[in-house]
Amino acid sequence: MADQARHHRQLLARLGLLRRFARADDGAAAIEFAFVAIPFLLLVFAIIELGLAFLVSMSLENALANADRTIRTGALQASNGDVATFKTAVCGEMSWLGASCATSLILDVRVLPSFAQTANLPPPADGKTCFDPGGPKSIVLVRGYYKWPLITPLLQEAVGGTPGDRRITFAAVFANEPYSETPVPIKCT
Repeated sequence: MADQARHHRQLLARLGLLRRFARADDGAAAIEFAFVAIPFLLLVFAIIELGLAFLVSMSLENALANADRTIRTGALQASNGDVATFKTAVCGEMSWLGASCATSLILDVRVLPSFAQTANLPPPADGKTCFDPGGPKSIVLVRGYYKWPLITPLLQEAVGGTPGDRRITFAAVFANEPYSETPVPIKCT
């Protein structure tokens, strides 16, 4: 009988322990935070990463706008500048990106017969870029493509593209100034 009573008391003690555990809310905040923390941190990282991609986009736009002025005025052509010179000028404007600019930036500069030709011009295929700054009064299309790595997984799916990279683009179309009377033939078609 004594064994039964002791067993009964132990059972009640265990039940009491279970009741106290069920009523305790000491760790409730930690558990709730664990449920909310992962989506919250993912959202914060996605916002930061999207902000950085926007910063790269604005930097690329500003850098190309400043560098294509050398093409428009004929300064690049007068100094016999090539694609490396132009790329160095663009990357100089985006100096905060460091050495990754030279490897991640793709430039396509070509002369078009008219402004209407820009409407349906596809992006250049890999390795099929052109560098033709044209001559006086030429209509020039300058396009820049920058590969920006994305880290946040949900942001990669949201913006599309290849996993891990987002292609940031900017294009400008302008007519060169009449800086000389010598016409220049179109190099790239």
